[in-house]
Amino acid sequence: MAKNVYFLSDAHLGSLAIPHRRMQERRLVRFLDSVKEKASAIYLLGDMFDFWDEYRYVVPKGYTRFLGKLSELTDMGVEVHFFTGNHDLWTYGYLEEECGVVVHRQALTADIYGKVFYMAHGDGLGDPDKKFKLLRWMFHNRVCQRMLNFMHPWWGMQLGLNWAKHSRLKRVDGKEPPYMGEHKEHLVLWTKEYMRTHSNIDYFIYGHRHIELDLNMPRENGHTARMLILGDWISQFTYAVFDGEHLFLEEYVEGESRP
Repeated sequence: MAKNVYFLSDAHLGSLAIPHRRMQERRLVRFLDSVKEKASAIYLLGDMFDFWDEYRYVVPKGYTRFLGKLSELTDMGVEVHFFTGNHDLWTYGYLEEECGVVVHRQALTADIYGKVFYMAHGDGLGDPDKKFKLLRWMFHNRVCQRMLNFMHPWWGMQLGLNWAKHSRLKRVDGKEPPYMGEHKEHLVLWTKEYMRTHSNIDYFIYGHRHIELDLNMPRENGHTARMLILGDWISQFTYAVFDGEHLFLEEYVEGESRP
């Protein structure tokens, strides 16, 4: 019997805008502990940290419960895949070397139990916002990354965490805009366009938007693909699970999972 594959994203651990961040981390760790015997792989699709920046001999303070659980999972033989998001892309080897995870800096197309999955954090896919595109270019630029790491770690982390806090609090109630519909949602529009030249993909899975979405995407040949946006691990505690035949979007409730 095949073991399950799990997908989750957007915990934003350490966020200064989340008052319950220690409780939030513990809840995430309890979830990972609850699935460790049932999992063959876990895909973390970006922004698991609100800001993560590694220096040569220094890594961010905190997250010990989460990092310890990732290490336990990989020591057990569970594949853990970590996708960099737009908040935690400044990783330079620590997560791979110390925690044993596989880091992905780009979208990934993978065969899982005979089905083709396209997975990405989702930032930059179809978003026309020029300011965001400029920020994203700066974040990924090696020169800009080196300039950030010229700062003392205390200053660098304060800058990153406060920037992330300001970014979240400027939104209404600190939340992302609700689903905008098929004709306006950037990830939906981008996926439809991508499907025109990639007809073999069965499932598209994204993070980034902090909304739950499970959408059937019809193809011209009459078959359909499914697109999921995973919600978040701040207030929704949602994830997807694939058992080798079926893909479910579920909510983690203490002691149980709810479809």
